[in-house]
Amino acid sequence: MPRPGRFDRLQLILSLDPLRDRDRIFRLLTAYEFPWDFARALQIALFRTYAVPSIGRLLDRTGEFTRRPRKRIDDTALLLYEILHHGVDDRRGQQAIGHLNRIHGRYPISGDDHRYTLATFVVMPVRWIGSYGWRRLHPHEVLAITHTMRGMGEQMGIPGIPETYAGFERLLDDYERRHFAFDPAARRVALATLEMYIAGVPRPLAGLARALPRLLLDHHVLDAFALPRPPAAARRAAHLALRVRAELLRVSPARPESRPAPPPPQRSYPRGYALSDLGPRAFHRSRPSDVDFTQH
Repeated sequence: MPRPGRFDRLQLILSLDPLRDRDRIFRLLTAYEFPWDFARALQIALFRTYAVPSIGRLLDRTGEFTRRPRKRIDDTALLLYEILHHGVDDRRGQQAIGHLNRIHGRYPISGDDHRYTLATFVVMPVRWIGSYGWRRLHPHEVLAITHTMRGMGEQMGIPGIPETYAGFERLLDDYERRHFAFDPAARRVALATLEMYIAGVPRPLAGLARALPRLLLDHHVLDAFALPRPPAAARRAAHLALRVRAELLRVSPARPESRPAPPPPQRSYPRGYALSDLGPRAFHRSRPSDVDFTQH
């Protein structure tokens, strides 16, 4: 099969229905068109939720970030992969959503915090790709992303989900203006996450690796964690590097059909994982819905 042209998949996506074919469009975007960008955007989306004190304090109380930060990050990435790669309308995706619901059911998470977190999953990938993608997302694609995340939110039982991308964007911006604030517990979670990201980096490069995430975070996110704002010149350099990457990708061959992006690294599960492995260790895992996800 010949390698697709750089814009061939966009033409395919535009031929699909953004509601009926939302899962297929989402897979095309995350497995072929923008896999690295979606992964980075979702990392930033999750990180910024810690700046809501009610979310940051809850994550700190579980102790997962201080005792097992690598497993906590891996579990989140793999659960999202199972839901979003296979699709919210797919049996496997629905099983993963059910498992996530059982985990969340152990904790007092408000509907407002659930809606805000869902909004970060909608808005941050669109904004990231708008800034650093090798092409901009078409409104058709934004609509499919919105429908996919709405479907996940509906199956999670989240009330009052916005119906449009603009509604998600308003929710996110308003919620951050009203709720972002410094909290010592949330700062502990943020610092533990940043330290986990530099684990294994050679010591001479550790300082640079620790500074890189701050170059890409909005100032109001850094302020909520009392993290120093990086120099403006350093931020411009990071943004320029990402734009150069985007331009190089734009003139590079498209990812072939035979090479979709691989699932997230399974550092915590070198022998593979089952659905019941994902989540806090305190979570009761003897569930009849356990599914072996070691084979991809």
